Amino acid sequence: MVTMLSRPGCHLCDDARAVILRVTGELGVAFEEVDITTDPKLEEEYGEQIPVTLVNGRQHDFWRVDEGRLRAALA
Repeated sequence: MVTMLSRPGCHLCDDARAVILRVTGELGVAFEEVDITTDPKLEEEYGEQIPVTLVNGRQHDFWRVDEGRLRAALA
């Protein structure tokens, strides 16, 4: 499972989403996106790192998603 923590209007989130959707789609891995602006705790913890990518609930990347690194983590 890949989770992306994001916020509306974030251009880095748009870039990360495209990579994550491509990789998870090809590998058949579940993907969810969480808007941190709906949760003050998430906003406080991750607000400066958005987007944050979690793989199986553990932080994998922030700001940018490296496609090769994500594929390796999901292999």
